[in-house]
Amino acid sequence: MQSETKTIKSSLNEAWQTIKLSLNGEEQDYTSGKIDRAIVLLSIPMILEMAMESLFAVVDIFFVSKVGSEAIATVGITESVLTLVYSLAIGLSSAATAMVARRIGEGNRDAAAKAGAQVILIGIVLSVFIAVPGYFFAEEILALMSNDVSVSSTGHQFTRLLLTCNLPILLLWMLNGIFRGAGDAATAMRALWIANAVNIVLCPIFIFGFGPIPAMGVVGSGIATTIGRSTGVLYQLWNLFQVGKIIHLRWNMIKPDWQIVTSLLRIAAGSTGQYLIASASWIVMVFILGQIGKEVVAGYTIAIRIVIFCLLPSWGMANAAATLVGQNLGAGKPDRAEQSAIRAGFFNMFFLIGIALFCLIGAHTLVGWFNQTPQVVRSGAMALQIIAGGYVFYGWGMILTQAINGAGDTMTPTLLNIIFFWLIEIPLAWFLALQLGWGEAGVYWTIILAESGMAVAAFWVFKRGKWKTTQV
Repeated sequence: MQSETKTIKSSLNEAWQTIKLSLNGEEQDYTSGKIDRAIVLLSIPMILEMAMESLFAVVDIFFVSKVGSEAIATVGITESVLTLVYSLAIGLSSAATAMVARRIGEGNRDAAAKAGAQVILIGIVLSVFIAVPGYFFAEEILALMSNDVSVSSTGHQFTRLLLTCNLPILLLWMLNGIFRGAGDAATAMRALWIANAVNIVLCPIFIFGFGPIPAMGVVGSGIATTIGRSTGVLYQLWNLFQVGKIIHLRWNMIKPDWQIVTSLLRIAAGSTGQYLIASASWIVMVFILGQIGKEVVAGYTIAIRIVIFCLLPSWGMANAAATLVGQNLGAGKPDRAEQSAIRAGFFNMFFLIGIALFCLIGAHTLVGWFNQTPQVVRSGAMALQIIAGGYVFYGWGMILTQAINGAGDTMTPTLLNIIFFWLIEIPLAWFLALQLGWGEAGVYWTIILAESGMAVAAFWVFKRGKWKTTQV
């Protein structure tokens, strides 16, 4: 009995030490040693990073909702416009992770730093191209997206601010891609912690006023968010240019290197395409559900928010898999790269089985926390239960597609997205929901079929192994 107790205590102590190590962010060699330990060390800070990123939107909408419906509409419309900015940031972040991880695996830290510097250069140039039209046409953009004149007349300053000051949005994502590729997930996590802390403190101050600071309404939210993100970016730059724990950037590295820039843009194009294709397909699904009823759309919206929240840990694990694949390919260990992704897939599968059971049992209660309308709860619970049935497949699909992205092959997952989201999911959802009369259930079953099909296809592509020879 005593020996069993000692064994349990030893295991718990080892687990706690691993968690502390992952949060401290001490430099690790992810190309040797136990793969399971490497996955845990990378996944924990990446999961917390994803949670912090989602917190931005929650905090902003929480305070803005106290201002009025025009303010909420302004934030919602502006966020939809910013989807383009987010997609570019996510694409370049994935490219940075793939290239930096490959160079770190090769043991060439100067080349990794130079790749990171070129990412910053691309971000600055892209920011200018977005900022100029955003500054001059903010009111026209809002008017185009909303029929309510009050929204465009009162909210265009908020839209102008975020579109003009888009560089912190781009860099916060892109620089974290550099840290993830280097295996320094803890610094990426801390950058989001700092940015969120500043945003949470400043949001109510600038929105409602405090002391000598006047109430600025929705514009105050934009100012707080921009300052918060900018603070996070300054922390990132300080770590890259001054601390240089794993890779040390120098300002002269920002001079254009067209070979690296071309490679980064090629990889980023696929990642950006994946995000845009997936986002656009979700919009079309909402349109189909809108033909059935507003309560159905409301229920679906609530269910998807719950799904996204449940999948945040999985995204963190998928990012960990991308880093492990990139570094091990760079180290000339393709078999270890493959094994790392497979092990991460198993971890993700077991985690999502538990989440699926939780969603299946508590669907009505979870949706009811957001809305008490019976039809909304019924439709949202149905969506959550059906979609949760495919969590096991989603878990594998997320890990394997992100692993392939981490190898630098972003075009293959893009092609899979086009096939399963646009050629299968959307036509099938329309047919089942509106032609066969299945209603919202037809849409929900289509989602699980398309996502599961893509996961199977991703597994087949992954096992073929062509991603192992991708040049980055």
